[in-house]
Amino acid sequence: MGDTGIGALLVRLRTERGWSQQRVADECNTLEGRATKTNKEIGRYEREVRIPVPYTRKYLAQVFGVDAAVLDRAVAVSKSRRGSDGAEEALPVRLTVPPCTVMGNVSADAVASADFARFIAQCNTDEFVVEQVEADVARLARAYVSHPLLELYVEIKRLRNGVFELLRGRQHPRQTTDLYVAASRLCGLSAHVCLDLGDYGSAATHARTARACAGAAGHAGMLAWVRAVESLIAYWNGHYERAARLAHSGRQHRADGTIGARLVSLEARALAIAGDRAGAVAALADAERSREAMPGHDEAPGIFAFPAAKQFAYAGTSHLAVGGRKHVQRAIASAETAIRLYRSAEDDDQSVGDLFAAHVDLARGHLLLGDLDGTQAMLGFVLDAPPERMSASIVRRLTALGQELSGSQYREAAQAVHLRERLQHTAVLAASPSSHPPELTT
Repeated sequence: MGDTGIGALLVRLRTERGWSQQRVADECNTLEGRATKTNKEIGRYEREVRIPVPYTRKYLAQVFGVDAAVLDRAVAVSKSRRGSDGAEEALPVRLTVPPCTVMGNVSADAVASADFARFIAQCNTDEFVVEQVEADVARLARAYVSHPLLELYVEIKRLRNGVFELLRGRQHPRQTTDLYVAASRLCGLSAHVCLDLGDYGSAATHARTARACAGAAGHAGMLAWVRAVESLIAYWNGHYERAARLAHSGRQHRADGTIGARLVSLEARALAIAGDRAGAVAALADAERSREAMPGHDEAPGIFAFPAAKQFAYAGTSHLAVGGRKHVQRAIASAETAIRLYRSAEDDDQSVGDLFAAHVDLARGHLLLGDLDGTQAMLGFVLDAPPERMSASIVRRLTALGQELSGSQYREAAQAVHLRERLQHTAVLAASPSSHPPELTT
């Protein structure tokens, strides 16, 4: 292995075991205890587009059962080859000016090349910095679905602004691309923060910047994901037809993972609310097919992935909007499945917001079937939760359900009156300024 570069060595170690690049990434993530590596990242190491830093080599060595020094030597071979690349023999030159003049020009020209080499070397980042940024983004993306917003928004903002500053400096082109992807994801997280707080104008601004960064990186997955966020913003602004169009347009980006199922699910929900029952039912079926035919894996975890539980939660809302006893029953079944899947997931993958939404949908489903006891039972999980954990969308769902309970058939029922009062009280507490982090959009 003495003259083998790191890329060829990693390929050999992997193929000897019959593993895929995704398997290597999964093994590294298991050892590290967090989802920071993807199959594409392993591919970059094998093609030597990126050289794994010592921190990463330590885990790769454990995965393949070799001494870390073996990988270190292979890295040294690769770096030495990079240093000698492009050293071509000089072609003979026919002199038409005095030799001393030519030599002076050649010397000055060499100085210019040396100056540019120093410019390239003056990078404001390196491989380790980029890997750490990507690891931090993955950690925040996963934590976002299950942790209180107040715990995360400051770090999201700090890391996002830090990546902006890095991009204003100088780095190698491949690092610039990776930083643009990270910036896109952090702007996407910022958009979600604003969305969850009901600040749709700021959410749209962050989403546009996320789309610009994804476009600069040429990242199809993030371009599609940002369209999903923009669809959500339009939906909660009450522009349901626009929300459906945005979700549909996101499908033009050929991206791996669950994004296709996410976009069709969003389209289905928006069409259902807009009154296009046939379109919504067709989109729901299309969403199921998209998951079954899902290409590849999600690059990033948490909020950037679309687990089956979330798809069932969206389906429940869509079936309720379609209406009719058959679809209400399907909504109840979908919401129950979403809750069961989330409950069986790891703690960090249990989306609090989707659990709230699924319980509210269950409550509304039972209400539409005339079952007030079932409605009250399903609302217990939401009404007993800390109000500061509730997003603006959950507050709107609770308010809408309270209005339905004000209908003529429930107006005098003591149980309905009690539920209305609790819903109103919870919505007021959750919407109060004390539940929001200050200086959110600065």
